[in-house]
Formats: sequence, structure tokens, C-alpha cells
Amino acid sequence: MNRDEALQGLQTVFDDVFMEKVVVTPELSADDVEEWDSILHISLMIAVERAFKVRFRVGEVESLKNVGEFATLICKRLNGAG
Repeated sequence: MNRDEALQGLQTVFDDVFMEKVVVTPELSADDVEEWDSILHISLMIAVERAFKVRFRVGEVESLKNVGEFATLICKRLNGAG
């Protein structure tokens, strides 16, 4: 899986989790979306793990600055690195 494919998959997850339309871009962060609070963040992480069939450690996700970094982490996990 490449980063663009991961971003497309994330768009599908975001469409399912968020009530309002959120356009996924590599630069997108929680600060950009009013609805994205700590409770929604947990729901989002669970939905991403299910959609991509991966598991993340808490520290990995907390250190990410934006959706682009998250997509890169997903690719690393799916491609056997990390």
C-alpha cells in the first residue's frame, strides 16, 4: 500500500466516523476539525484499525502531527516495517 491509497482509505473511515464532511489531506489535523475531540479521536483510531486491519501503540498515534503522518504509519505497518 502506498500513501495515496492509505489517504483514500482514511477518507472512507472519516466519512463513516464524522457527522460533517471532512476532506482528508496530508496536512489535516485535529485542530482543523471542530468536531474532532478526544472521544471522537478514540472512535477514529478504532475505525482505522478495523478498516486497515492493523494495531497501533498509544505512543505512536499520540506523536503524529497530521493525517499525512498517520497515512505513512499505516503504510509502514501494512508493508511490514515497524
